[in-house]
Amino acid sequence: MNDMNVPKGNDLAPAAVLQRLAAQLAGLTPELRKAAAYVLDNPNDVGVSSIREIAEAANVKPNTLVRMARTVGYDGYEEFRKPFRDELRTGRDNFPDRARWLQSLSKGGRLGGLYGDMAAASIENIEALFSGTTADALKDAADLIVKARTTYVLGVGIANAQARIFAYLAGMAIGNVASIPRDGSLPVDALVRAGKGDVLVAMTFKPYRREVVETVSMAAEQGVSVVAISDSLASPIMSHALHRFVVPMETPQFFTSTVALTALLETLMAFVIADAAPDVIANIERFHQRRHALGIYWDEDTAL
Repeated sequence: MNDMNVPKGNDLAPAAVLQRLAAQLAGLTPELRKAAAYVLDNPNDVGVSSIREIAEAANVKPNTLVRMARTVGYDGYEEFRKPFRDELRTGRDNFPDRARWLQSLSKGGRLGGLYGDMAAASIENIEALFSGTTADALKDAADLIVKARTTYVLGVGIANAQARIFAYLAGMAIGNVASIPRDGSLPVDALVRAGKGDVLVAMTFKPYRREVVETVSMAAEQGVSVVAISDSLASPIMSHALHRFVVPMETPQFFTSTVALTALLETLMAFVIADAAPDVIANIERFHQRRHALGIYWDEDTAL
């Protein structure tokens, strides 16, 4: 077993156990990485399935799971599994009124059923997001962003608009935030001069984008602190991250849901503003006052 001083049994919540496992992922052997990736992608199975069932699903030997447990400081797989089983016993709150409401949405044929399914998926994604992270984790990431020389926010594909919105709003307050990639360039181009003291907030979701993975790897090599946002702790950007956030993206429709991603970034933004110097609110107020003065906003009193 390694020399990590890891709390045993119930001392760690399942989310914390998974965070520790994700931090070790890059240094594991291929077989151990395969086992760990399965657990990170399917944490709910850990509490209900036997070691042989998990091993078969992950296509590894049961002993591989034992060795995986030891990488995060447990003496064996059963000890590793205990927090997951305990969480199942306590269960999550039951909301019968909500259940009845969701059932009522499903009436009215095929589209009514889809409407109810979308509502249920959105609520579950939000719940899973906030139950899987903590205020302390968000505060640590916000501290990093506020104190950074420059914070780069990287998102491509479905995450591009989210990255731009976050950088735009943060820029009103602290002025050291930029979204990448910039028009006509690659993400790595923006980080040529980045290093210690800078922060990269990077987002990518299955199927993971190569340019994001490569940019995160390069940033880490240059000493940039990485805040990774993805849909699994097994995501290839997580092993290089100082802070990791898992965003559930389940949906009954074809396109990936970004409801929980929006909620995470809005909450992180709130923490950034709360964590910044007192003159931050004054900065935001001046920003809007200038726009009002320039006539950018609609005003019925002055409209023709």
